[in-house]
Amino acid sequence: MTTAKAPRPPCRSGVFRNIVCGPSPAAETLGFPRLRGISVAGLHRSRRNLVLRARSKPIKVKENATVSASLIDDWFKPITAKEDSDAGKNLSQMSNVANSTNIMWHDCPIQKQDRQQLLQQKGCVIWLTGLSGSGKSTIACALSRSLHSKGKLSYILDGDNIRHGLNQDLSFRAEDRSENIRRIGEVAKLFADAGVICITSLISPYQKDRDACRALMPKGDFIEVFIDVPLHVCEARDPKGLYKLARAGKIKDSITTERK
Repeated sequence: MTTAKAPRPPCRSGVFRNIVCGPSPAAETLGFPRLRGISVAGLHRSRRNLVLRARSKPIKVKENATVSASLIDDWFKPITAKEDSDAGKNLSQMSNVANSTNIMWHDCPIQKQDRQQLLQQKGCVIWLTGLSGSGKSTIACALSRSLHSKGKLSYILDGDNIRHGLNQDLSFRAEDRSENIRRIGEVAKLFADAGVICITSLISPYQKDRDACRALMPKGDFIEVFIDVPLHVCEARDPKGLYKLARAGKIKDSITTERK
C-alpha cells in the first residue's frame, strides 16, 4: 500500500508568495539549491517599476539546507525608486498621440544596430506593390527562400494573410484600405527595427499610403518595388477569380484594376 506524501508547505517571504521549495539544478546555479519556482502573481508591486537587485556573488547554502524566507528577501530587494527627482522630467515627456493620451516612450539600451550586429544583416522593408495577380506573393516567397538560403532572416507580411487576423475588422472601402496599409506599415517598421528583412506583398493602390509607410522609417530602409505586369496579363491569370467577379459587378469596393 502506497501512502501519499503531503506536499511541502510553500515558503513565505515579505516579497514573494507561494514559493515552492525543492531541488532545482537551474536554481542551484543561482545559489538556490532548494528553490524550484516562484509565482509572480504574489509579487508586491509599486506604482513605479520594481527593480530587483542581485548580489554580485551567489549566496552559499549548505547541502540539503532549506532556503529561508529571510535569505530570499536578502537576495531580492527592491531598489529604492530614484524617480522622485526625475518626476518633473518624466511628466514633460508624456505625450498624446491620436486617441492615446498620457503615454510615454520608453527606450531600451539594446537598439536596432545591436540586433543587426547579432543577426549580421540590415533590417529593412521590401515593399512589393502591384495589381492583383501580378505575382507579388509568389515573388515574395521566392525572395524569402533566396534570403533564407544565404542565412538571412526575413518575414513576409502578405495582404490576404494579415486580413485573416490583425486586419480582419477592415473592409475594402477606401478608408479601410488606408488603415490596412497603415497598420501593416507599422508592423513592418517593427520587424525592420528588430533587424529582420520584412517583405510585404500588398496591392497598396494609393501612393499617399505607401509614402506614409516610407516616412515611418529611416531613409534607405524602405524599398518600394512595383511589380509592373500589364492589366490584361493579370486578368488572364485571375488566380482568385476577382477580375471576373469585378467585371460582373459582384465585388463591392473593388480596386483590382487601378492604382493611384
